[in-house]
Amino acid sequence: MPPETSRTALIVGPDEHTAFLLEFMLQREGFLVRSFPEGASAAEHLAREAPADVVVTDIVMPFVDGFELISRIRADARWQAVPVIVLSSHSADQEIIRALELGANDYVTKPFNAGVLLARIRRHMRTVRA
Repeated sequence: MPPETSRTALIVGPDEHTAFLLEFMLQREGFLVRSFPEGASAAEHLAREAPADVVVTDIVMPFVDGFELISRIRADARWQAVPVIVLSSHSADQEIIRALELGANDYVTKPFNAGVLLARIRRHMRTVRA
């Protein structure tokens, strides 16, 4: 898939190494990437900015965790169609179920395969466009 330059991705909450890797991967795919170290700053961004094309978020973050962030995204009509991918080291079934029930489109556990994650992002974006 050739890179498009008008797409925006939000990365929320992963450790610095993972954030760097995600930024690199998504920029190579043609995304303009906005990174937030935790959910509170991402939630502020969500309240005042136009929707992104995809959100990749962790679950465990201070103040506003990934579950709350997903809830806020799905509560805002502007963001409801935006694919939300959870990328977390937590793999308990209850957490996966909760994230999906709150409106996450996918849940990927760490360590992750970059190619698989990109394929999932592409698939969710194609679904939104259709």
